[in-house]
Amino acid sequence: MTATNDLWVFLETHPDGTPKSVGLELLNPGKRLAEPQGGKLVAVVIAAEVSAATEAASRYGADLVITIEGPAYAHYTTEAYASALTYLVRKYQPATMMIGATGNGRDLAPRLSARLQTGLTADCTQLDFDVASGVIAWTRPAFGGNLMATILCAEHRPQMGTVRPGVFKKSEPVGVRAEVIAENFDLDLSAIRTRVVEVTKEVSVEVNLETADIIVTGGRGVGGAAGFALVSRFAASIGGVVGASRAAVEAGWIPHAHQVGQTGKSVSPRVYIACGVSGAIQHVAGMSASDTIIAINKDPQAQIFTIADYGIVGDLFEVLPILEEELRRLGRP
Repeated sequence: MTATNDLWVFLETHPDGTPKSVGLELLNPGKRLAEPQGGKLVAVVIAAEVSAATEAASRYGADLVITIEGPAYAHYTTEAYASALTYLVRKYQPATMMIGATGNGRDLAPRLSARLQTGLTADCTQLDFDVASGVIAWTRPAFGGNLMATILCAEHRPQMGTVRPGVFKKSEPVGVRAEVIAENFDLDLSAIRTRVVEVTKEVSVEVNLETADIIVTGGRGVGGAAGFALVSRFAASIGGVVGASRAAVEAGWIPHAHQVGQTGKSVSPRVYIACGVSGAIQHVAGMSASDTIIAINKDPQAQIFTIADYGIVGDLFEVLPILEEELRRLGRP
């Protein structure tokens, strides 16, 4: 079953060795869940150069950092990373493993779980400790997002799950230094059947929804691409980023990069303003962790009002200009 009660978080890195935000985010709930589980919070770093990620893991709460370093890990490949991580898990036998639900994480996690013959709960949006069973309770959208399912892995170890970026917030960094174990893994290069030939960056406007403090989201009620011009202007006036519901994206009013929700991005900004958004569970799954939610909708029965901290029943085309003018009058960006 397991030799330790430790909870592991895989810290995925950028090509320059710096950690991706989702791994640091997961150290926050990881700390909370490792305590009732009775083990350490362990960060795992596999990269060509591990120092930056190791230092960040230490500052964001890891008790222990385990690393594997080498040129074979300069670019992500399924075989290299799955082999290295399988080696570590079999050697140290943690009770729980969390991986960010990035493109690479969604590729790595199922390969790893198959090799370890354990279960995997994908795309989680909530994590808890189930006291009755003594295991992690993984919650994720199910049946097309029409309900939230909580899944327990009662018998096999490690318990594994991928968690969406932006669901959790990073904790405040601290100065405590974690213990570091540098592992030497003899990777069989002949087992790597793929190689990175070229890395091409897509030429597009980057939408940093996951790190935004303020998000102004347009839904079906925006009415079209012209309506998003108003939403964009208002967002710019308050230093925010533009988000969108699935309905707006599928209608072709705004690119998918702006989509918030189950099939988009999970966000947790300081302020989330939903304009003409109905509040379907698929959308709520991606933004309910926001600190303050403000909803603007003509329908007083709209589902979005049930989770909003503040609600305005009115036409967004009338409300947004008034809000913008009032904020300008008060001298607040």
